[in-house]
Amino acid sequence: MKRVPPPVVQRKRPAMEAGGDGEAEEEQVMSDVHLGCPPRFSGLYLSRFTFSSRPLEHYVVGSDGEQHSGGCGMVAATSSSCERMSDLPDAVALDDEGDLVLDRRRRKRGGRRSDDHVLTVQHSITSSLQSVGLQVWKAAMLLTDFVLHKSFTSSEFDGVTAMEIGAGTGLVGLAQARVARKVFITDRGTDILDNCLANVRLNSSTLKIDEAKIHVRELDWKTSWPPPVGTRDASDPSSIYLWAASEIEEAEKATLLLAADVIYSDGLTDLFFNTVRQLMSRGAKKVLYLTLEKRYNFSLDDLDVVANGYKHFRTFFVVQDGRGGLNNAASKPGLVGERIDLGKVPQYIREYDRGEDLEMWKLMYCCPD
Repeated sequence: MKRVPPPVVQRKRPAMEAGGDGEAEEEQVMSDVHLGCPPRFSGLYLSRFTFSSRPLEHYVVGSDGEQHSGGCGMVAATSSSCERMSDLPDAVALDDEGDLVLDRRRRKRGGRRSDDHVLTVQHSITSSLQSVGLQVWKAAMLLTDFVLHKSFTSSEFDGVTAMEIGAGTGLVGLAQARVARKVFITDRGTDILDNCLANVRLNSSTLKIDEAKIHVRELDWKTSWPPPVGTRDASDPSSIYLWAASEIEEAEKATLLLAADVIYSDGLTDLFFNTVRQLMSRGAKKVLYLTLEKRYNFSLDDLDVVANGYKHFRTFFVVQDGRGGLNNAASKPGLVGERIDLGKVPQYIREYDRGEDLEMWKLMYCCPD
């Protein structure tokens, strides 16, 4: 159930002509992750995102002409994620002072390092506002970087049961499935879920993921948690996304929840947190890692450009400060949040630029005394 982010590119689908009357035009939106994809391409497209066990590192070429180490990179690649990876040039970017940043990753002939892995994602390049879950968004790339970092540097996420909420293409859940015992990839709508399942099958062999441990299931936030139990019906293909009672029990034993780019509409944010609170209050103790992109609109009330959706999001939890204490005492009880410093989350996937408006939060559910 990917939420509705404001478009980076807006297009109108031409109205159908029928005796002078046409259907209402439908707004089309594009994620900036897809910029550079074939224009006017219709249907689903395959993108290949590369990563290795080492984060992107770079040299900065200073004004003195010398190369200086830049550490773990927040390096913006100029390459398009929609091209074949063998055709991609090395990443080139500029730092804040305008100096050239060169990617230090040494590539084999053919375009990839010997220790590179590839995540293949089927997605739409543009979509209607109701189907934005068919696209790949920057917050999902950030959360995937975080999951990869955990898998490469610790065993914290190894062997856990995890759930991705509002999964869209399922990118984050697929990254976690590399090390998890079981993963539930959840969203709403047959078109979104069919695409998630296709992505599971696309990556099962290349990433050596056991498909049997990945469950693509429908989770409609309007029905909250637990979801209704259903029965598989051979005459209804969408019934494969229904929950069994045993699966609900397994999901409540999950210790790791993941959600990317689910915060935009206030009404849907309400539904999301209602579902999260009910899920986190049951079964095993859980942690939710959530990434979002702050999006700004002009407010007549404030006569300024403000991130109203973000302000609403922040009312759902109290904030833990750096000393372990709490502030924002007027916020709603139950959830406690800690903002994660993105400087501690190296970038492994090269095909996106993080920009300045991405945030990541760790949320825990605290039971009342």
